[in-house]
Amino acid sequence: MKFGIIQERKIPADRRVVFSPTEIIKIKTFYPDLIIKVESSPIRIFTDSEYQNVGVEMVTDISDCDVLFGVKEVPVENLIPNKAYFFFSHTIKKQPHNKTLLQAILAKHIDLYDYETLVDANNNRLIGFGRYAGIVGAYNSIRAFGIKFELYKLPKVETLEGKEDLIRHLKRIIMPPIKFVVTGKGKVGNGVKEILDAIKVKSVTVEHFLTKNYTQPVYVQVEALDYNKRKDGSIQEISDFFQNPQEYESNFERFTKVSDVVITGHFYANDAPQILTREMLQSKDCKIKVVGDISCDLNGPIACTLRSSTIEEPFYGYLPIENKEVDVFHPAAIVVMAVDNLPCALPKDASEGFGEMFLEKVMPAFFDGDKDGILARAKITENGKLTSRFSYLQDFVDSE
Repeated sequence: MKFGIIQERKIPADRRVVFSPTEIIKIKTFYPDLIIKVESSPIRIFTDSEYQNVGVEMVTDISDCDVLFGVKEVPVENLIPNKAYFFFSHTIKKQPHNKTLLQAILAKHIDLYDYETLVDANNNRLIGFGRYAGIVGAYNSIRAFGIKFELYKLPKVETLEGKEDLIRHLKRIIMPPIKFVVTGKGKVGNGVKEILDAIKVKSVTVEHFLTKNYTQPVYVQVEALDYNKRKDGSIQEISDFFQNPQEYESNFERFTKVSDVVITGHFYANDAPQILTREMLQSKDCKIKVVGDISCDLNGPIACTLRSSTIEEPFYGYLPIENKEVDVFHPAAIVVMAVDNLPCALPKDASEGFGEMFLEKVMPAFFDGDKDGILARAKITENGKLTSRFSYLQDFVDSE
């Protein structure tokens, strides 16, 4: 079997990679018969020479490999027919901008696997960059507060060497006794928690967060049932919320009245209620000053997320009363951070962490006959057709 690591060609450029040089050494130790080639790249966070120094073959033509690994979507013109591809395709939610990509994959008889579709038997995702999105999102949210109120200065995250450097800079600042509310307890939410814990922001319960004042920064990490309630007032169960999200409404306003910074790491289903609504943001008792929307679902659960921002320019102002973008320093503006590719800001750390997860959680499936069904569940297309698990996409690919 031959694996190929492809050059990232999507614009804007992404410097991440699935397997670092160190990870390839580990893979070869466990699976000595596996051949791995790396396509030369001028932008990758690890240079061609770093791979060559550990004995990896660098190539300009990757077409003799069986399985090709990238990070972002592969441009249609660069897709090689009759190969297996792994990358974030952003197609499984019928994203309109990638319909042409999915149609091309089917036309070229490509077997597509998406990292988002690599799940266990209980449908829990096995790998992702979520932790690093949370880490960078937490840093950016704290940086935004300092900029807005001219309290402290933090360097742009992309100028830092990695997570430990990021934490060192955060430890140097003095924050006022602000309150952070973090939505979600998955990889993203726990990435946020990792940073807040590292800089000794105190974790408190929901009850204490809502009712007590503090002389130091504090945070609360909340799950769906902490900020959603059933419309009929009946007993709430998390399984019921996921099965019947349309029967719920947000009661996040109880947090908006006491929170300075909102950092989002939740999962959002299409039928779920909005979490942070325009009405909540327009309320006179809303205390929110910064929203770090890591989840970044446009026209989704966070009303102030009017557009995606960028790593280079991560912040914009939101004027609740007019529901429009304004300057960050407008006196009535809430600062919004809505970068949709946050892990790209820490490409080395993110790449190393991702490769470790893949080696542990997914790689064995290639060599044990996929005994746990990981690859079978993840396969979106095969022999020019959608697999049964993803047949719901048929009307999407057939539409004009």
